[in-house]
Amino acid sequence: MFVHLPRCGNSNTVQYPAVVTTLHSRQVLIVLPKRDFDPSEAAVTWLVLAGKGHRIAFATPDGQPAAADPLMLSGEGLDLWGQIPVLRKIKCLGLVLRANAGARRAYAQMRNDPAFLHPVDYSSLRVANYDALVLPGGHWSRGMRQYLEDPVLQRFVGDFFDADKPVAAICHGVVLAARSRSTRTGRSVLYGRKTTALTWKLEKAAWSTMKFFGRFWDPAYYRTYLEVAGEPEGFHSVQAEVTRALASAADFCDVPEDTAHHFRKASGLFRDDVEDARPAWVVRDGHYVSARWPGDVHSFAATFAAVLAENQASAIPKDLSH
Repeated sequence: MFVHLPRCGNSNTVQYPAVVTTLHSRQVLIVLPKRDFDPSEAAVTWLVLAGKGHRIAFATPDGQPAAADPLMLSGEGLDLWGQIPVLRKIKCLGLVLRANAGARRAYAQMRNDPAFLHPVDYSSLRVANYDALVLPGGHWSRGMRQYLEDPVLQRFVGDFFDADKPVAAICHGVVLAARSRSTRTGRSVLYGRKTTALTWKLEKAAWSTMKFFGRFWDPAYYRTYLEVAGEPEGFHSVQAEVTRALASAADFCDVPEDTAHHFRKASGLFRDDVEDARPAWVVRDGHYVSARWPGDVHSFAATFAAVLAENQASAIPKDLSH
């Protein structure tokens, strides 16, 4: 499940750290676009971290509550007949591709959180106000491009990395990190780090599914950015863009062929849960954590919770730690 510098490895179970006391809880910021974020990646992470006693804050472009991608919640509009008013209620692909029941429940809970209902706006963000940062993903260009391209948010993310505070990014959230620059080095904050993100294999599979078996009238639904004439296929994929920001292509960590449960991890057909981390692939480099897609999110959140627990332990004065 995990990748630790300097080599890759894996685990088959999610180990949640002990419940965190309120005294040493951390202020965690989850940054969201105005709309179309992935509900699993945001809500499951929120649920796990809040369950550990951490205080969660949210930020959006305008300080108004965000809305998740509705297709990922209902599954309607993903099948071949998704444009037809009555038939769109019949879901086949939609049932497979949408957020699972647990993630949908977590999203419903998150929507009632006062912090979610009263986010701060990007322009008000200050690194000193938060102990940790979460960058969820999403893929629908309609809402995600604003999030990925916002210069104010990119500066904040860059400053957060420069402050050496814990950061977790999943799926397209890794693109936001890749585009954010360190003021110290002038390079991407991911330069010199190991990371994963949505792989081209997974992104292309979803794109092809929509083109041939699903949302054919909007086949680019799963492609936030498309190539133009003269560019090779996949040039604007998540994996390709993130890799270009790294010190070496080898710093992008996909599932090695000899990894246990490789098919479960790499096929995109299985999702992890609280009791089964076999499908997950999560990369940890110090206190930066990354993952590929919603199928990794329980392990992703558990790993970040462990990072925060370690961070807390190191911050407790010696006379209080016994």
